[in-house]
Amino acid sequence: MELKPIKQSFSVQYDYQLHFTKDLFHKGNTLFLDIIEDYKDYEAVKLFFVVDKGVAENHPQLLSKISSFCGLHSNHLNFTQSLIIDGGEQSKNHAAYIDLVLKGINENAICRHSFVVVIGGGAVIDMVGYAAAIAHRGVKLIRIPTTVLSQNDSAVGVKNSVNIFNKKNFLGTFAPPYAIINDSDFLDTLEQRDWIAGIAEAIKVALIKDKDFFEYIAKNAEALKERQLEAMQYVIYKCAEMHMHHISQGGDPFESGSSRPLDFGHWAAHKLEFMTNYNLRHGEAVAKGIALDVTYAQLIGLITKEELTTIVDVMRTIGFDLSLPLNSDMEVEQLLAGIEEFREHLGGQLTITLISGLGKKHDVHEIDIKIMKQAIEKLNHQMAIK
Repeated sequence: MELKPIKQSFSVQYDYQLHFTKDLFHKGNTLFLDIIEDYKDYEAVKLFFVVDKGVAENHPQLLSKISSFCGLHSNHLNFTQSLIIDGGEQSKNHAAYIDLVLKGINENAICRHSFVVVIGGGAVIDMVGYAAAIAHRGVKLIRIPTTVLSQNDSAVGVKNSVNIFNKKNFLGTFAPPYAIINDSDFLDTLEQRDWIAGIAEAIKVALIKDKDFFEYIAKNAEALKERQLEAMQYVIYKCAEMHMHHISQGGDPFESGSSRPLDFGHWAAHKLEFMTNYNLRHGEAVAKGIALDVTYAQLIGLITKEELTTIVDVMRTIGFDLSLPLNSDMEVEQLLAGIEEFREHLGGQLTITLISGLGKKHDVHEIDIKIMKQAIEKLNHQMAIK
């Protein structure tokens, strides 16, 4: 008897929504309650909160507001605990933080019909999302991002990750959240560098997808630098919308191919973060990575000098320092090693996204290292004389 292979295929529908609000846990705001009731309205749903320490310190009433809000709606919200976690990239660098979240999930008996609710910046959201995805093979997650970068980029996708082996995002999962909630109140207390840093991801997606959006950012560069909320809210909304549309319409939401256009500028950014011991914010590193890659694109004839000048001037007007912190030939070589690490992370053929004009994505499958070194020199020279 011949035993033929048994083959099957199946598809899984993923649905999640991004909500916008202000003062989420005010007793008169029912958005959070509505989201939980939409999931289950006949009994209280168990909730385990994980809060970025910096957010808790900058919003000293937050923890009491969460517990009071849940108490007010105890028929639907079963509050268990608010765990405070150190914020920043360090939360992704040490397994002890993952263990703390897993311990909380276990001790509070959070099951696959319960929710982990994470409130914080992109790094904390990445780490807590990873822990939630591996507990019970996945417990439900609500993300409440508190920085510009996490509200417009890192928290609106389907990825979770932590760092190991000196490599950014080496461990991770594809696990869409149940919902994301952007609360504009959290932006008020951001340091200026964090306010600015997240704009890099909006510039990135505008440059590869939407010339009109880039022109909006250019026109409002001073307003963004000066923290005008209306301009920033539009940038966050448009950037998040474009990211989510790419995930659903791009045909490769779990990155099974070799092209990763939303990581434009990121091969250098990831390496620069590591080389600076993560003293660079992710968005700051992305801005430098974009500046380097558009300089390279100009040197190989993909974009004009005028387009390069426009891009660099917009980023500098917003407040980005685009110089590359490289002090020796050895450090230049260390940065360039990030190209192969970028290929290795995704696998398959090297694919680096560049642009061939404002709003025009252009993938290349090889990098001329000699010209990339020229791009490094040109960018740093340009930053030194302005």
